[in-house]
Amino acid sequence: MMKHSIKRQMITVFLGLLVSFVAALFLINLWLLEPYYIGNKKTQFIDMYGELNQAIKDGILKDGMLTDEEAAGHLAFHAEKNNISFLVADGRGGYLTNVHDKEQLKNQLLGYLLNQAQKDSKILEDTEEYQINQSWNPWNQTEYIEMWGELEDQSQFLLRSPLEGIKESAKISNRFLLSIGSILILLTVVSAWYFSKRLTTPILELAALSDQMADLDFNAKYKSGGSNEIGELGANFNRMSEKLESTISELKSVNNRLKEDIEQKEQLEKMRNEFLGNVSHELKTPIALIQGYAEGLKEGISDDVQSREFYCDVIMDEAAKMNQMVKNLLALNQLEFGDEDIVFERFDLTALINGVLQSMEILSEQEGIHVIFRQEESVYVWADELKVEQVVRNYVSNAFHHAGMEKVVEIKLRTVDGKARLTVFNTGAPIAKEDIEHIWEKFYKADKAHSREYGGNGIGLSIVKAIMESFHQKYGVNNYDNGVEFWFELDVQ
Repeated sequence: MMKHSIKRQMITVFLGLLVSFVAALFLINLWLLEPYYIGNKKTQFIDMYGELNQAIKDGILKDGMLTDEEAAGHLAFHAEKNNISFLVADGRGGYLTNVHDKEQLKNQLLGYLLNQAQKDSKILEDTEEYQINQSWNPWNQTEYIEMWGELEDQSQFLLRSPLEGIKESAKISNRFLLSIGSILILLTVVSAWYFSKRLTTPILELAALSDQMADLDFNAKYKSGGSNEIGELGANFNRMSEKLESTISELKSVNNRLKEDIEQKEQLEKMRNEFLGNVSHELKTPIALIQGYAEGLKEGISDDVQSREFYCDVIMDEAAKMNQMVKNLLALNQLEFGDEDIVFERFDLTALINGVLQSMEILSEQEGIHVIFRQEESVYVWADELKVEQVVRNYVSNAFHHAGMEKVVEIKLRTVDGKARLTVFNTGAPIAKEDIEHIWEKFYKADKAHSREYGGNGIGLSIVKAIMESFHQKYGVNNYDNGVEFWFELDVQ
């Protein structure tokens, strides 16, 4: 997980909010519950004081005797509902109370009247009619809220309510909050992780997609979908990827055409002169052969059927070689003069090589060539696919014709520093040093006798050179003790 990832931040924020909320409730419960309870109890005491005053006015005690049992029961019910004990002494030996053992209340009231109980009490409210205190009873180790004073008929009264209940309730409440808080924190972590994962997964996919687009790899697409804002953003990424790929393809084509136009003007005249000179030279030999054998047939030099067939075969073979040479010359002419548009596109070079090898399988079997190509992973490049196929076919065909006694042709494809390099190695004799720098020239033949056997005219590698230079890419040849390796490079990005 990244240090500042959205997932980490969401989990931290949700967890922090919940922990703060639980801690706040715990502290409020710990510090404010008791003062709130005391304030509420003071209100209950004042209400009870009013009811006692009214009961005394109504004559619930007369001459020290309880006169109204029903009213006394009502007072007792109201007091017990609020957890209040009360005692009223009318000064004539009469008492109104809701407890069975009233001696403790009598002693506490007497202590207040004699100013003794105040020493261990904290005064919460003091008026002319009553005083409200918070006191500690050492006999039963209990803290109380008490209200004492005089009623309107001069009767003395005492109200008491223990604080232990609220303190115990606070402890239970805090334990409950800690238990529930722990469960909620755990649920929050799990929920935050789940929902943040659902949110961040498509965002991470978009981040990875943007990295690939920055490297000019437009094959990757946003696949998570969705109808929310992220889904719409992913769809926009896909559209942008398609637009960028199309635009870059167009820019590469335009840039390539500009480079070609500049170079074409400088080389045009030179290429025309070389072309005419080389064509006339290459056509001289086959034309002479055709003419000589045709004249021999016409003059009837030999009446032998086999001899005439041989003459015809020579004429047809030389005519076929001339036809192939003319086709190659036309193709080379189009490349060198820029008459043919080069369309840059992104394609799988691995698949192209496999297609070329498959189409030349019959030739390799006839020649007894063992072809090795182990590349399986797709390698995408930018170039004119048809032109690249022509280069590969020329390299492989050339390797077949010069494979020597071992008859092994090995093709390798690897990617380094944004370039895909294709190498075609064939066993056999290496190329002579004096021939290396000339093999790319039109009509140059390092091994003229061998070239004549398979119909080579020295144009194939010239076509390779013209195509690679039209791409503005590198190409070359390497000599080894046991063979020769031709290579070229194309842009991956």
